[in-house]
Amino acid sequence: MLRQFGDDAAVYAGGTELLIVMKERLTPVNRLIDIKKIDGLREIARDESGALTIGALATHRDIARSPLVRSTRRTSPRWKESSPTRGCGRRAPSEAISVSPNRIPIQPRCWPRSGIGHAGIVRWQPRVPVEEFFHGLLETDRQADEIMTKITLPALWNTTGVSYQRFKTHERPVATVAAAVSVKDGVIDDARVVVGSVGPKPQRMRTVEETIRGQESGLPLFQQAGMLAASEAEIDEEGFESADYKRHLVAVYVQKALQNAADQAKARQS
Repeated sequence: MLRQFGDDAAVYAGGTELLIVMKERLTPVNRLIDIKKIDGLREIARDESGALTIGALATHRDIARSPLVRSTRRTSPRWKESSPTRGCGRRAPSEAISVSPNRIPIQPRCWPRSGIGHAGIVRWQPRVPVEEFFHGLLETDRQADEIMTKITLPALWNTTGVSYQRFKTHERPVATVAAAVSVKDGVIDDARVVVGSVGPKPQRMRTVEETIRGQESGLPLFQQAGMLAASEAEIDEEGFESADYKRHLVAVYVQKALQNAADQAKARQS
């Protein structure tokens, strides 16, 4: 049906994001293709490698209540979605739905909650690294005749802690940071840091990761990492907040996320 109708159609699952865009007339879409009844796309599972797989049709409530998700230590203690969207809002379609010829998803800037993983989509190559999936503001790697089927999160090492931090003043977050930190004998063995909501797409902070790798875990290092992330992050002027304020938020929340993740990593080994 996507091939048949082309740019005139979009995939519909929960519609919490798509319908807003249609209401504001920001898309040429006139047809909705309902995929809610496709078998298998709601499954939450763990594969042989220990990786967590979340089906594209899993609702916020499904994810929040899943014992497999809770056991990964990836989630916040409090589920942050509002109650009206828990039963119908779906994580994957809102990040990858096509609403224009330019392969526009709805909300790519806020995706760090998922960390570094893979997005499974129906194509000859089924696994796309998340950091390669987003090309820019409202543009992804998904082709017009593809649908996202799942998100896969690799298993965490026993030495790893994970933290997700966000700051918001209105409905949308102003700054988000996800961090995964592995600590061995007080030294950072590996790290992943992703910043979102401040620029056109989620940004992996590779320079920050390289800087803190092999260093002793502690507040001075994380303060330095926060300042480095703030200086390197791509910032846009969109919204009510200035670019300088957003950089300040990046510095504060990168520091906070790294400290929290490192504390979790140490706690898991005690």
